[in-house]
Amino acid sequence: MIQNIPTVKLGIIAVSRDCFIISLSEKRRKAIVESCAKKNISIYEAASTVENETDMQKAVAEVKAAGCNALVVFLGNFGPETSETLIVKNFSGPVMFAAAAEEHGNDLINGRGDAYCGMLNCSYNLGLRKLKAVIPDYPVGTADDIAQMISDFVPVACTLIGLQSLKIISFGPRPQDFFACNAPIQPLYDLGVEVQENSELDLLVSYRAHVGDPRISNVVSDMAQELGVQGNQYPDLLPRMAQFELTLLDWAEQNKGSREYVAFANKCWPAFPKEFGFEPCYVNSRLVSRGIPVACEVDIFGALSEYIGICASGDTVTLLDINNSVPQDLFNEEIKGKYSYTLKDTFMGFHCGNTPICKLAKGAVKYQLIQNRLLENGGTPDFTRGTLEGDITAGQITFFRLQGTADGKLRSYIAHGEVLPVATRSFGGIGIFAIPEMGRFYRHVLIEKKYPHHGAVAFSHIGKTLYTVFDYLGIEDIAFNQPKGMPYKSENPFV
Repeated sequence: MIQNIPTVKLGIIAVSRDCFIISLSEKRRKAIVESCAKKNISIYEAASTVENETDMQKAVAEVKAAGCNALVVFLGNFGPETSETLIVKNFSGPVMFAAAAEEHGNDLINGRGDAYCGMLNCSYNLGLRKLKAVIPDYPVGTADDIAQMISDFVPVACTLIGLQSLKIISFGPRPQDFFACNAPIQPLYDLGVEVQENSELDLLVSYRAHVGDPRISNVVSDMAQELGVQGNQYPDLLPRMAQFELTLLDWAEQNKGSREYVAFANKCWPAFPKEFGFEPCYVNSRLVSRGIPVACEVDIFGALSEYIGICASGDTVTLLDINNSVPQDLFNEEIKGKYSYTLKDTFMGFHCGNTPICKLAKGAVKYQLIQNRLLENGGTPDFTRGTLEGDITAGQITFFRLQGTADGKLRSYIAHGEVLPVATRSFGGIGIFAIPEMGRFYRHVLIEKKYPHHGAVAFSHIGKTLYTVFDYLGIEDIAFNQPKGMPYKSENPFV
């Protein structure tokens, strides 16, 4: 069950230009609320209709008193551009604007609202006041159209509210030779995100303080039930991992301070497994399945991206290396002719074992092969156990990242694709990913724009929501996997 994200409580305020018929806005507002009910969208209908600043103050006070944390401002007619935009200034949560389409060809005198025109003045006034609002791609529609816009707005609002009350807690510096996981602080503050950086020793001290915690046995039982007989290959390891899970959860509760939501970015190698006695991957997977990302290798912007993905999708996510190419022979045997992808459209996304078990086929706790070679000389695994491994379940995905650059700017990418139902024949939490035109995207976005090797993965197509969020946040560079015939700026036109 996803926790650690906001519950969006929507309100709707209708506005009306004082020289238009106010009942037109109110009638149309009522129709939207009825359409929302048919879609199971709960929305508070403000009784106050805004014609002037006094009305604006009354309406905003009304929706705040009702507990609304996100708002739809509805132009049922032309609308009062000053007071309608001041709603944004006086309401603390995200706001979406939408406008009424005209309804009947035989009712274009008293029944004409001119909201199509009013939306232009509204957007102009928002710009003058430097106010941010969500405006749908085509913001004019019928009651059913606007109910759909509101449905699309909900995950956007959830994400924006979550970011404003998020704290990212990190432990340790990034590992050597992982400088790509840089985390300039200023862009995080610009987003409204708080950061608490700690030492690995702080985490170790807290972990040791949880020895003998009476809650451990219950967590062990829950782990065993989740893994099942086939997945629980090292039952002796569960108490250690349960102790660590409680350590992280307690740290989050005791350190989130004024913030409501928490994400982690933790150092997980090379010192961690030997000192703690296990790899933390399985515990990380359990927390993210509940909505608490635990990014590997102190990837703070990876944790941020994961959290955004959870809010935007309402589902768990994962963080993966854009790891290795698909061998030609495997492609020929399993993909060519069966799916409409080229070899360059495919790659393998991998991490040691942080992907939740609900997104794996036959997931099981195993050991980290690479760390076992490095730290245990390839012998019988002991403290390098603790990864959660298995092929990632086939289905739609969105590969994305919001990144703070070395010079303190923000950029992002979003790409829709899928995990193919093809066995990887490899180790770790891994899948064969297919993204249209991935080869060009890899070269002209990921390499050209110096993105790190980590990408966040949502298990559905949420690009529309992510783009709206990133645009609202002022991210000027939102890259995507451009189709053939749409060259990248850096792409050689003669290739």
